[in-house]
Amino acid sequence: MLTADQAIKDWMIATQPPHVSVPVIDPLLHWYLTYNDSAAFSIGFGATWVFAIISAAAALVLLWFGSRMRTRGWCLLAGVLLGGVVGNLIDRLIRSPGFGSGQVVDYIQVPFNFPIFNLADSAICIVAGIVVILTSRGKKIGGQ
Repeated sequence: MLTADQAIKDWMIATQPPHVSVPVIDPLLHWYLTYNDSAAFSIGFGATWVFAIISAAAALVLLWFGSRMRTRGWCLLAGVLLGGVVGNLIDRLIRSPGFGSGQVVDYIQVPFNFPIFNLADSAICIVAGIVVILTSRGKKIGGQ
């Protein structure tokens, strides 16, 4: 997950012009390279360093809990979530304008004025949704 996220971001930066919508599956999917210094849905605009700290803490918690997972399914969910969190954390640490304030690379554009996102964002949101569904059905996080 992490490798795919970073490879796609590097490919997008190398091949796509910023702020130009490029049809992939018109009208459902376009590439639109942009850089984001906030969280999902532009929450916390300009507070990149705060999200870097939160992401680093989340990655450490996931690593700690990962060793306590009892089922393969929960291990898989934790791994995908960790890949998404670390994928965006790497952007915040190494991308312009600098360490701790780097901007996340976003490139997936869908219709209906939905925010532009990336593979890491997708992983985080999908895993969060699955966890909500599983826990609402009485499943204990990490397995029984």
